[in-house]
Amino acid sequence: MVNKKIILICTPIKSIKNLYDKFNKYFRIIYKPNIELNKINNLDKISYIFTNPNMSKIKFTKKNLIKIKNLKIICTASTGTNHIDLDFLRKKKIKLISLREKKNVIKKISSTSELALTFALNAIRNINIASNSVLEKKWEYLPFVGRQLNSITIGIIGYGRLGKILVNLLKSLKCKVLIYEKNFKLKDKNKKFQTGLDFLLKNSDVISLHIHADKKNIKFINSKNLKIMKKNVILINTSRGEIVSENDLVNFLRKNKNAKYFTDVINDEINNKWKSLIFKEFLKKKGNVVITPHIGGMTIEAQQIAFNAAADHLINLHKKMT
Repeated sequence: MVNKKIILICTPIKSIKNLYDKFNKYFRIIYKPNIELNKINNLDKISYIFTNPNMSKIKFTKKNLIKIKNLKIICTASTGTNHIDLDFLRKKKIKLISLREKKNVIKKISSTSELALTFALNAIRNINIASNSVLEKKWEYLPFVGRQLNSITIGIIGYGRLGKILVNLLKSLKCKVLIYEKNFKLKDKNKKFQTGLDFLLKNSDVISLHIHADKKNIKFINSKNLKIMKKNVILINTSRGEIVSENDLVNFLRKNKNAKYFTDVINDEINNKWKSLIFKEFLKKKGNVVITPHIGGMTIEAQQIAFNAAADHLINLHKKMT
């Protein structure tokens, strides 16, 4: 194929079977999975971008996107799009491909919900801090006495795909479930678990967040909501760091020594993760903050499904345009 369009791939894909070869068949590839935009040459020749927010060092703000003058499509192998300036794309008529509306694809991916469950089990049974105590040659259980799942209440904020998967996992474990969702479908079999936000915050031992980082959800968890929660609440975030006010949460954790925050995401994790207040709290190694590096959707199966679906959509659209 002569005069192939240039695609910038700024997320690791070579570990995903056959994906690089699939792109190489249709495009000239600039493969820079771990580099900042200002270090990439020939930006004005790039037509397409393939990305994912998990490990990219590039946030596609107006300042960055304006440098890629001939960009036609930006494709992200994710449901979240808070790493992309959507207003700029609309203004410049640049096509966005994401997985948010790919219901038939993302319903096959349960990895992020499974991580939220793993966080809950870890936090309830104090696995991290108990294991660390053994490294210090301590062998005692009294500081790490936990709870049985059938004795606790778990609140789910956001009842989209991931919230639904988690609710179904929890039901089999016999714990009490509460759900807060603004747009609950009347015929949903789990509607009986629906409650108001304040009731959920007040009565949940564990709260798991499953909402998008849309403008209306920025700092959704803030001092007002934290005041309602139990003093020993376990808060789980596998969504986006921006939905939590890190300043308010750190203040809450310092006042309530038995509260815990398990998160897979950090506010502005592409540009300023190491300056995050939550990360600084994590460095104190108190055990009440646990952070993983955005591994929610990063299983072999989930990557294969999500990255290939996004790639196929991009390739099909490319074919129609050429």
